[in-house]
Amino acid sequence: MSGITKDMTIGEALRANPDIVPVLLNAGMHCLGCPSAQGETLEEAALVHGIDVDSLMAQIEAM
Repeated sequence: MSGITKDMTIGEALRANPDIVPVLLNAGMHCLGCPSAQGETLEEAALVHGIDVDSLMAQIEAM
């Protein structure tokens, strides 16, 4: 999805395109509405969940 970057918070990315929810859930990021999602970037969340951020971003971009 154009416009979503790995340095955006999860909350920013969801506001930019809510259709990415299934990608994030499939990656194991289940706390999309928790307070951490408002301050944690996609890259930080990927690191915490042991996910390759470039792979995650490729999935988001493919939407």
